[in-house]
Amino acid sequence: MNRSSLGSALRALRESSGMEAKAVARSAAMSRSKLSKIENGNTSPSVTDVDCILSALAVPEEIKAEYMAAARAAATEITPWRLIRRLGYNRKQQQIQALESQTHLFRLFQPSLIPGLLQTPEYIRAVFARRNLTEAQLDLTISARLARRAALYDAGKAFRFIITEPVLRWRIVAPLLMVGQLDRVISVSRLPNVDIRVVPLAAPQVDFPGHSFSIKDERTVTVETVHAETVVTDPRDIALYTSKFDGFARHAVAGEDMRELIASIRDGFLREQETL
Repeated sequence: MNRSSLGSALRALRESSGMEAKAVARSAAMSRSKLSKIENGNTSPSVTDVDCILSALAVPEEIKAEYMAAARAAATEITPWRLIRRLGYNRKQQQIQALESQTHLFRLFQPSLIPGLLQTPEYIRAVFARRNLTEAQLDLTISARLARRAALYDAGKAFRFIITEPVLRWRIVAPLLMVGQLDRVISVSRLPNVDIRVVPLAAPQVDFPGHSFSIKDERTVTVETVHAETVVTDPRDIALYTSKFDGFARHAVAGEDMRELIASIRDGFLREQETL
């Protein structure tokens, strides 16, 4: 099987499973029309699309591996944000949630924002309000991102977050709201399956932050740039990002030291609020 025949192969797989297209589309967090275009070869599916469809079909791992290998024939996929906006940021959040549900080890390096899974509703609103959404679109997107947080409480999953210290000081919301946001990070860090680390400004560094990226198991790396989302699937490239992640982890503070650092920044926002 090659990438060009993947759509028809997915259709045959769905038909043999006995599942209706609308049920598969719903579980894969995509529209019925998009699934139809993929199955009919009118749209080339991304690695994420194939992963979500196969997960919805609950195919055996050996079959999934064969289909995913075909999907990864093009090792890097770039999706401009304008296309994601057209899809709907809320549907994008649902698609991410579908992938996260199939991920056992999730690693995220974030030098720009509080990670999405750790964000408060107010912080989420501030992030997406900068994307000129209508109030209805904004509410749907916030709800979809908040729904993703349930995965944090799944003991079968492990989450590792590395945040640079400036992220904790970046004034995305008002001081009092930043207090609540930092308290949220501290609270989640106490979950037994969650490891949050902060790269402090005072620590000597041997690498540069660059941009955010997330690693899902050893399958994919997602990189967010100014104009697009890039999904990397080549094992050699995944290894580079894993090495970068591990390097920052060695120079980051964790546990009580991390919580003390965040608490000191939070207290600074509190003092600032009291003087207003």
